[in-house]
Amino acid sequence: MVTASAAVQYFDLNIEKVLEHWPIPFAVREIIANAVDEQVITGTADPSIVKVGDGVWAISDRGRGVRYQHLTQKENTEQRRHLGVIGQFGMGLKDALAVFHRRGIAVRIQSRHGDITTVMRPKGGFPDIVTLHAAVSPPSEPHRDGTTVILRDVTDTDIDAAKQFFLRYSGDTVLEDCAHGQVLARPARKAPGNIYVKGLLVAQEENFLFSYNITHLTKKLRQALNRERTNVGRTAYTDRIKSILIGSRSAEVAGVLADDLAGYETGRIHDELNWLDVALHACQVLATHEKVVFVTAFQLAFGGPQVNYARDEGYRLVVVPDTIAGRLGRLTDFDGNPLVDLDQYRRNWNDSFSFTFVDPTDFTAAEG
Repeated sequence: MVTASAAVQYFDLNIEKVLEHWPIPFAVREIIANAVDEQVITGTADPSIVKVGDGVWAISDRGRGVRYQHLTQKENTEQRRHLGVIGQFGMGLKDALAVFHRRGIAVRIQSRHGDITTVMRPKGGFPDIVTLHAAVSPPSEPHRDGTTVILRDVTDTDIDAAKQFFLRYSGDTVLEDCAHGQVLARPARKAPGNIYVKGLLVAQEENFLFSYNITHLTKKLRQALNRERTNVGRTAYTDRIKSILIGSRSAEVAGVLADDLAGYETGRIHDELNWLDVALHACQVLATHEKVVFVTAFQLAFGGPQVNYARDEGYRLVVVPDTIAGRLGRLTDFDGNPLVDLDQYRRNWNDSFSFTFVDPTDFTAAEG
């Protein structure tokens, strides 16, 4: 409810105590997400996150400017039309304001439509119930472009932690863009793989070979995104990650997958390679880019002279498990050429010889 006074109107946020377990970076994340979404929708400049004083940070976009109407919770059809937009239901800003108030972080939102702060006030018509209100006052800068959120008594560590939720600030390297998202290099050998949805971190995987950014959501994944946007279960995004990997065509991605197959016999394989369709796709991509022969561990040890012949001819020997090897004979690379396993290599090697038969009557005396 909005009620008028001399210069301030109070918008009831209908919040008492919520999200008690949320740390400050979660709230900062929501402010950054709103700024990023506005930049995506309007095509304006990237948001800025700037320290403007001791314990004071300003998060700004150059969009259309926040209004008090944005404090209501409703599905935003405009946001759903933009593939890169994170938010959908208008909960993030209210949640952030509640957490900031609870954690003692002073907040001021400034746009050309007005300035907004927060205060606890009795609920209209129910003086015994005190809820968090947005105090909306006339704009201090009526010609301001976009929105600036000023946070006081927030630490640099909190800001840095909030930024790490976003792919654009994480420093993660994109290896390949695919139809449903991106394959990213894993941050470091001992660091978990990151799972981003539209550029926002929602989960981490200890035994993934890569990190991923899912840009096209399935209905299952959309329903699984919780209010906190963290700890989303693997079953919600497995199908989409499979489709990203199967859509990959680069040797950089397929080569890493194929190298990882070598760990199958020792049990050191990463989880993506346990998906049969992904492993087979990696073999197809690798064969498209490199001269390879696929062998099992047994064939590598006891495959006979053809193993050495293949090496001598410049083939890369790629060790694959029996479950993969048994299916390669029915596949081609993306240029239409059959994949070469050891049996195919033997056939090719034998067929490479041509023979000319000489009639014995043509022998010379010495030859006879």
